[in-house]
Order: sequence, then C-alpha cells, then structure tokens
Amino acid sequence: METAIVIVFILGYLAITLEHSIKIDKLVPALLMMAISWALIAFGLDNFPNWFDSNNHTLVSGFSSLPHHSDLHGASKMRWFEETLLHHFGKTCEILVFLIGAMTIVEIIDHFNGFATIKRFIKTKKKNILLWIMCILAFILSAIIDNLTATIVLITILRKLIKENKDRLWFAGLIIIAANAGGAWSPIGDVTTTMLWMGKKVSTIKLIRLLILPSLLCMLIPTTIASFLKPFRQEFDPPEDDSDDNKYGSTMLYLGLSAIVFVPIFKTITHLPPYVGMMLSLAIVTLVGEILGSRKFSIHNLDESTENQTETHSSSPIFRALSKIEMPSILFFLGILMTVAALESLGLVFNLGKNIQESIPINLFVILLGFGSAVIDNVPLVAASMGMFDLEIDNIVWHFIAYSAGTGGSMLIIGSAAGVVAMGMEKISFFWYFRNIAWLALIGYLTGAGSFLLLQAYL
Repeated sequence: METAIVIVFILGYLAITLEHSIKIDKLVPALLMMAISWALIAFGLDNFPNWFDSNNHTLVSGFSSLPHHSDLHGASKMRWFEETLLHHFGKTCEILVFLIGAMTIVEIIDHFNGFATIKRFIKTKKKNILLWIMCILAFILSAIIDNLTATIVLITILRKLIKENKDRLWFAGLIIIAANAGGAWSPIGDVTTTMLWMGKKVSTIKLIRLLILPSLLCMLIPTTIASFLKPFRQEFDPPEDDSDDNKYGSTMLYLGLSAIVFVPIFKTITHLPPYVGMMLSLAIVTLVGEILGSRKFSIHNLDESTENQTETHSSSPIFRALSKIEMPSILFFLGILMTVAALESLGLVFNLGKNIQESIPINLFVILLGFGSAVIDNVPLVAASMGMFDLEIDNIVWHFIAYSAGTGGSMLIIGSAAGVVAMGMEKISFFWYFRNIAWLALIGYLTGAGSFLLLQAYL
C-alpha cells in the first residue's frame, strides 16, 4: 500500500510539472493526490508498520500491534489516523487562511488603485536606472506582499512605462530574481518562508538577521551584472500617464502594507498564530476601505431587495477583493500540503530525512534543494523538509532551507510562482529565459548561499 501511495504522489507530481503541456490546471492533480492518498491510508491502515507522531516528531512505538478500534480513551490505529488527519488539516488551514487574508488586503489596495502611487515615483528615462528601481522595489515589496503579487504589480507598472515587449522581457527576468530574493528573508514574503514561520521552525527576528544579507546579495549581484548588458544601456520614452488616480489610493497603499507588516509584530506581542493577526489587519483595512468607499455594506441586511444587495456587494471593496482571490492557488496548496502530510504520516518522509543525514552533508542537501526548487515546486519540497528533520526552532538549517527554496526557483522560469506569472503576463519562453536570465540567477543564488555559509561559520 505504501508503494501505491508513493506512485500516486509521483504521477500527481509529474502532472503538476507538465501542467502547461497537458493543459490541466495543477490544482486538479494536487486535489486528486490528496484524496487518493488519504483514502489508501484509510483502507490499508492495518497493514502499515509505522506511524509518525507529528507533534513529537517521532515514530509511534508499537503501532503495528495496536487494535484497529478501541474504547473512547484507548489508543488505536483509527484514533491515530483521525487525530493526525485533523492535525495536518488544521495546520494547513492556518496557512491558507493567512494567505487568503494577505491576498484580500492586496486586492483591496488594488481596488483603490493604490499601486499607481508607486508609478508616480519613477521619473527616469534611463533603462539601467529603471532596472535598479524595479529590482529594489521588487526586493522590498515581495518581503511585504509576497513575491508573486510583487511581480504582478511591477510588471503591470512596467507595461505602462515601456511599450516594446522584447524590452520588457529583460526587466521581467530580473524582477523575478529580485522578487524571489526579497521573499526569502521575510516571514510573509513567500509561501515557503510563511510555512516555516507558522510551523515554528524559524522566528521573525532571526530569519531577517540571517537571510537579509544573502538575499540582498542574491539580488544585487545579478542586477549589477545586468545593468552593464546591452539591453539596459539605452533610454526609453515613457508614454503619458493615462491612469485614473483614486484620491484614496496612497492612503490604502500605505495602510495595507503597514497592516501586513504588523502581523509578525502582533504574533511577537501576543504569541497567537499569525492568521489571527492577519484577520485583524484585514478587518482594519476592510473597515477603512468601506468608509472611504462611502458604502454601507452589511451581509445581514434583510431590508434590501436581492437586486439592491447584489449591487451593494459588487461595489463593496471587500466583496470585490474576495471575488478576485486566486482560489485555484489556495486549493493547490491545500492538495499538495495534505499529500505531503499523508507521506509524512506513514513515516516515509522522516525515514528519508534520516537516510539523507547519514549519506551527505546537510548543507550540501540544502544547496541541492535550491536546484531542485528550480524544477519542482518549492512548496512540497519545504513541506517534506519540515517532516524530515527533527531540529529545534531557529536551527541554522531551517534558515538555509528558507533561502535555498525561495531563491533557487529563479534559475528556471517554471521554478517559482513569480516566474510562472511573469511567463504568462509577458509571454516569456522557457528557452529565452534559460539562455539570458538563468545564468544571472545561478550566480546570485550561489553568491547568497556562499555568504550564508560564511556567516554560519562565524555564528
């Protein structure tokens, strides 16, 4: 039965990797993997020799000899199964609720055209200066609103500045590198760092302290090299600004970004799970958005007709924001995280981690993990890593994993969410990126990894 579950995982993962070739959204194989894996576990529960206790990070002693069912207070295989499934689902939902909150805040900012504020600060006509502005903005924004959203925002702005698609390709490639680098050092900058943070593997202060320099070098070195390349030696003529400014755009931008940044602070003060702070931030941003939008919105208003309610909903910032959330991405994360959890529950991931630790140096494994994230989605890689190693919070390995998984995906355009979205927005071909951008990303990744290992030697 274990073999069957592994085969399901491999086939599902292959379908996810070949998403664009088979033209099936990756959420479909992810959800199928999750459902089939847990169903197989339920059917073959009596045949598994091991069971992994996620709370204590150890294999359950004598699991094979436990009865299938027992009384209310006794240990049994079914009891372990139900508690483990509920545990993993709860942890996964914490991440998903957190992401939904962050996505909604970003969409509310966009509702008020808040990101147009950024464009107004760009006055240059030199491409190399514009490159530095875009990369620095990507590095900073991705640490706050995550690398995917930062990439979308900056490429949208770039489209309004540079007309020619062939010129934008180079900028988009460097934005991907900068956005992934920026997301690695922030607990809210990338799904993988968020997972490690919410999984109590890293703390906010130490994550920033250890990764800010490697991540910065990962962005600075490729950007410096690229600024001397031919595509960035010219000037450009930005078109006239035809955007419709919203008088509350700047207010909502600063409020929204501040609200997201507040989340780690809230967690540090209260020690509550991060999603609680994100819900508080969302409530505040929504309240201000509703007030500034001059709309009185209540989902429980029974005095209005259905037509009036529909009209009110459509004009509400929160309603519009929720309607634009990328639910396919949320469902994909649900499927992939719960699938990895199924493999972890059988002790497969834990045993793999023990074998890796005995075979190769752990730092070499983490570096290879970065190369792997260029080919394979980094979410399941990090999820698997979290189940492999029994290490205390803020162990140096967790921080290295955060860096490698976050920045290694830049080496191929399919290796990160930022790369995939840029690929779609600007029609960047896989081979164009491989020829022109991949070597810059490789240099940045290795430079950052090298600096991290040097820091580790002196810590």
